[in-house]
Amino acid sequence: MIRVTDLKMPIDGTEEHLKKKAAKALGIYVESILKMQIFRRSLDARKKDQILCVYVVDVEVANEKKVLSKATGKNISITPDLSYAFPKGRAECSKQPVVVGFGPAGMFSALLLAEMGLKPIVLERGGDVESRKKAISLFWEEGKLDTENNVQFGEGGAGTFSDGKLTTRIKDPRCRKVLEELVAAGAPQEILYDAKPHIGTDLLQGVVKGIREKICSLGGEIRFFAKAENLLVHEGEIQGIELADGETIQTNDVVLAIGHSARDTFEMLYKKGVSMEQKPFAVGVRIEHPQKMIDHAQYGDTADKLPPADYRLTYTTKKGRGVYTFCMCPGGYVVAAASEDGRLAVNGMSEYARDGENGNSALLVQVFPKDFGSEHPLGGMYFQRSLEEKAFALGGDNYTAPIQSLGAFLKASKDGAMVCPTYRPKTKEANLEEIFPPFITEAMREAIPEMGRKLKGFDREDAVLTAVESRSSSPIRILRNEDGVSPWAVGLYPAGEGAGYAGGIVSAAVDGILAAETIFRKNLK
Repeated sequence: MIRVTDLKMPIDGTEEHLKKKAAKALGIYVESILKMQIFRRSLDARKKDQILCVYVVDVEVANEKKVLSKATGKNISITPDLSYAFPKGRAECSKQPVVVGFGPAGMFSALLLAEMGLKPIVLERGGDVESRKKAISLFWEEGKLDTENNVQFGEGGAGTFSDGKLTTRIKDPRCRKVLEELVAAGAPQEILYDAKPHIGTDLLQGVVKGIREKICSLGGEIRFFAKAENLLVHEGEIQGIELADGETIQTNDVVLAIGHSARDTFEMLYKKGVSMEQKPFAVGVRIEHPQKMIDHAQYGDTADKLPPADYRLTYTTKKGRGVYTFCMCPGGYVVAAASEDGRLAVNGMSEYARDGENGNSALLVQVFPKDFGSEHPLGGMYFQRSLEEKAFALGGDNYTAPIQSLGAFLKASKDGAMVCPTYRPKTKEANLEEIFPPFITEAMREAIPEMGRKLKGFDREDAVLTAVESRSSSPIRILRNEDGVSPWAVGLYPAGEGAGYAGGIVSAAVDGILAAETIFRKNLK
């Protein structure tokens, strides 16, 4: 096919209009196009009085070589082949590989291993998506936390109860494989071409179930409420894995795809001597605004004709510390995301329609190992815990979240007016300074007015801050070599966000695929 880029259209343009644009760019009659498919669609909102859709399309014509020889535009080329190429050869494992964790990294590692015929066993400490949904609803409605089945643990990982954003900065060709598998499992077709694709938590719950069913149909086995408690090693090679219920599974290949909230597992790995190190991350709050304000700030008078708007803001303080928004959820909700007793954490979530009253985003400040107050490899994790314990206590020791109006936080006003918070089960007005060390609150106070200059209304005094957003990324990196193997033991493959090698659903899934490919090459016959 022939790829045509940079086709600009009005936001209400039709597919027939787009086809005419493509034909004109190629110098052919529109009737000469046998087939056209959209490869990429994005919005150009730099001029709010003239917002455009920008397309990249692939077209099929009967006389491709002739058309290409006459086409002179820089925006015309042969469509590259983006199909995933499985490693060549045939692999056999004498013992089934084991995947620990069923978030994006573990899920796609297991899927690829199953497609390669290696019949993986997946161990997920949480429940399937159906039981997980019930446990989370009980927590959000009554404040009763299940520490093994929650927003962090269970089928699909933390991403299942988020916005389901699929944007990524990595350019790995395996990204396309991830998106295609998600669509095959029930995700909307437009994630293949939208510049900012998302699924939404309501649809994602069915998608992860669909991928689970595919893995099982290919001979894989998925065990829920199966917590890995020990790794068995002999002479520097993985020999097996012990479960919390006492069962031992013999294996020579373990994909360690734990999420960044598996803190007890990190402690077990540290005691075993697994090589790991501290890693920078970021902490802060969730900030909520009326979604209509965000829409108007981004799109002007055209806002009612477009999907809910998002934003991404960054700022570097005078002392050189980064402050940024992360995981923005248009029309979404701030959710209780705790996984440990006595510790409170929040996250953001949106459904596919993104039709909630508020938009929310993490507002984060960079935290470096020098800030942890400890050189212990798990120092960042302990730093997270200390903030979560303070947030829990400030809310009243019952998972009520402490909140504060932005005006009060900035000390610009004293009234309690604020956007209606969406967090459940309950919220309580508090002074968030009681949670954070001064370098975090000082950085946020310096950054917010500057961010308000970039996004009108971001610094409005009735915006509401909810604490504490502490799980943005892993504070730990489990070391591995260039082949993705832990130097501690042959056959151990740290992968995904929890291991410190990814930053979202797609990048974590790609990292899981890489681990599966390494296992395949190791076991080639």
